Amino acid sequence: MSLAFPPGRFRALFRNRDLVLLLTAGLISQTGDWMLATGIAFEIYALTGSTLASAAALFATQAPQVLLGSVAGVLVDRWDRRVVMVTTNVLLSICLLPLLLVRDASQVWIIVVVVAVSSCLTPFFVAADVSLLPALVAEEHLITANALNTQVRNVSRLIGAALGGVIVAVGGLTWLALADVATFTLAAVLIGLIGHRSSRRAAGRRRLVDDWVEGLAVIRRSRALLVILTFFAVSGLGEAVMGTLFAPYVKDVLGGTASTFGTIIAAQAVGGIVGGLVVSALGHRVSPRALFGWGAVAFGLGDLALFLYPLVTDQIWPAMVIIALVGLPGAALFAGAMTVFQLGTDDRVRGRVFGALTTVQNLAMLACTFLAGALAQHLGVLPVITFQGVVYLLAGVLVLLALRPAAIAGTTPDLARAGRGA
Repeated sequence: MSLAFPPGRFRALFRNRDLVLLLTAGLISQTGDWMLATGIAFEIYALTGSTLASAAALFATQAPQVLLGSVAGVLVDRWDRRVVMVTTNVLLSICLLPLLLVRDASQVWIIVVVVAVSSCLTPFFVAADVSLLPALVAEEHLITANALNTQVRNVSRLIGAALGGVIVAVGGLTWLALADVATFTLAAVLIGLIGHRSSRRAAGRRRLVDDWVEGLAVIRRSRALLVILTFFAVSGLGEAVMGTLFAPYVKDVLGGTASTFGTIIAAQAVGGIVGGLVVSALGHRVSPRALFGWGAVAFGLGDLALFLYPLVTDQIWPAMVIIALVGLPGAALFAGAMTVFQLGTDDRVRGRVFGALTTVQNLAMLACTFLAGALAQHLGVLPVITFQGVVYLLAGVLVLLALRPAAIAGTTPDLARAGRGA
């Protein structure tokens, strides 16, 4: 199979002004997100020295998304998604300003409150973003568009994670907050320039709960969506462990600093960028099921290698190499999962279905967050964080066994042929 890049597909996508604006805004906004997430994760642990404090910050991230994820999805289906994204970015830039007040450990609660408020807004932006992209491109370009979106995620991680560690080390949370405010503001301007308008869905007398129930019914009738739902729930447990313990892993197990933490995350993005290029090149030739399932299996194996290698050596450089390699299957996993989801949903209900899926994932993360922090206090960081790799490995096997090519509705002939061969 040739890995030559399909120039026609790229030309068609890059001539799409709305898609270019969406991806550029995402690059800027997500760079700020990674700057903030990297800086906050390390700063909280540096200020308190407590894995439970790290767990509290992650809890503040996930609890609002559990409560509002499905509601956001339903409302995004009713509103113009472009307006939702602009409004959310503006509100996010405002809610970050209290971080300018944080000076010592006694004010960590301010960070937690800011994280919680931001997390109330995030589900609206994410649901609108995921639902808007398929409306901007033809179905045959969907995998390539999702691969480009993966590139955006990983380039932003590469830039943002590296900058986040450096900025918090030099200027603290003050500089970090100001930088993120600027990214949200610029992203709002770019999204506002998108020409596509989502027609307002007349809700009539339908209640929010009626639309929510409809979204659950769509999932229940689709084998592909049920597989994704299960994957989101299982992987959510692993993400809770990773989100709570990765900063302590870098600091206590590897003996790293804030800059080390940012550099390691940036190294993962390098691998993700390469993986995104490969997915873009293969595009229509590769089954989204194969990208999804095998990507998850390889991702889990890579994480197990990352977490267990300190048993052999205390060097830091292997972490950077291994996590860069993990970025490769991570890109395939994201592109495959999003394509399966988008092909399996109609535009009219895509927001509420995505909201239900992410609510389940965040609920799983919420349930495991404090447990991960508490177990790490008693068992140590390394034995607990290893669970994350095991979870992704098992979840990938589940996808490959349960997600049959025929279950992916709406696939193009090329995708169907690739699926039968995967």
